[in-house]
Amino acid sequence: MSVVSIVAIARLTLREAVRRRLLWALAGLTVVIVILTFWAFSRIAEASPISGPIEMLGVSQVTVMLAFMFSFVLAMTAVFAGSPAIGADIESGLLLAVLARPIRRSEVLLGRWLGLAVVLVGYALVAGYLELAAVDLATGYTPSDSFAAPWYLAGEALILLTLAVVMSTRIASVAGGAVAVVGYGLAWMAGVVGGVGVAFNNDLLRGAGTVSHLLLPSDIMWRGTAGALTPPLDVLSAGGIADAALYQFSPFSGAAPRPEWLAWCVVWVVGMLALGTWLLSRREL
Repeated sequence: MSVVSIVAIARLTLREAVRRRLLWALAGLTVVIVILTFWAFSRIAEASPISGPIEMLGVSQVTVMLAFMFSFVLAMTAVFAGSPAIGADIESGLLLAVLARPIRRSEVLLGRWLGLAVVLVGYALVAGYLELAAVDLATGYTPSDSFAAPWYLAGEALILLTLAVVMSTRIASVAGGAVAVVGYGLAWMAGVVGGVGVAFNNDLLRGAGTVSHLLLPSDIMWRGTAGALTPPLDVLSAGGIADAALYQFSPFSGAAPRPEWLAWCVVWVVGMLALGTWLLSRREL
């Protein structure tokens, strides 16, 4: 396997994203969202009848809901960018022409994935930090770990991109995208169920959450995002939440993933890419 070939395919994928104006669309969307975020949070700060930590607790909830909306947009972008990554090239005959050169199928798949990953990670980090800066500028609120939150969002996007790219080796673009979107939603719901199981010490519900994290670990990254956006302890205490652990089991809350879960996310991505390479190697073109 040639690293040069993988980088070359990734570069071509980036050029294609520019040609199709994907990058420009994401940049324009980011500018619009940041401006609207600053305006909305400014109005919230002006209209709030209270101030201090209790007001910050309310701002924190709106911030997490904003992050959830952004994670949904990012997930859809990852799915619909990755779904046609391989399948469309097969249907159009482009992949057959590319493979006539001394390029392996695995290099095409990894190059496609790498190029799209650069776009998505860059978008998640730039947009995420700009959003948090807008919230801070408008309200003065700073989450407990504002540095890590965009990285968790980027990780979630990479997981869904990987799933979409692997499915594109065998399933048509529209069908693969639909399956990936449904999987994303089910993983989030199972994560909520698992959190309820932990809160009430229910082994069955907790096991459902664990199984979902093993099958599709996107919710691990979302819970990390929500945990990073958790208010500082003084804000929680002022809002009547004496134990921060009690804050971790709502649909819009979470905690930093344990190291073994982060390691599993990496193993899952590598394993799925290996599976995609194997599936593509055995598909007739």
